[in-house]
Amino acid sequence: MTLGARIRRITRLELERTIRILIVDDEPAVCRAIAQVLNAQGHEVLTALSGEEALALIERSRLDAVFLDIAMPGMNGIEVLRRIRQSDSRLPVIILSGWANQEEIELARELGATDVVFKPAALRHLSDALARLAR
Repeated sequence: MTLGARIRRITRLELERTIRILIVDDEPAVCRAIAQVLNAQGHEVLTALSGEEALALIERSRLDAVFLDIAMPGMNGIEVLRRIRQSDSRLPVIILSGWANQEEIELARELGATDVVFKPAALRHLSDALARLAR
């Protein structure tokens, strides 16, 4: 199914509700691509290129969800998720994974990750992940 078809599958209710989403990925092109898809769906998007930047944004912003890469230089996604959970146990965090091994994915789930979306297919599955958040 194409990205456009997936976007059209989002229910009318989801399209009417703007979700404020933080995308955390050390690759600017990935952040831009995901932001374009989410903006096209009517969502408000913030981006962070590091774990430290993400935590600062989370501290000063009201967010509805976070898309978080695991493999980042410096503070990796697992540590970012751990720190998010220390301050907010209910914020939905969807893991974006291109290189994570099964152990990292299991640890992310134990730390309360809401979902895991695998790159490079992430763009095709964003709508599905957001729909699962709405349930």
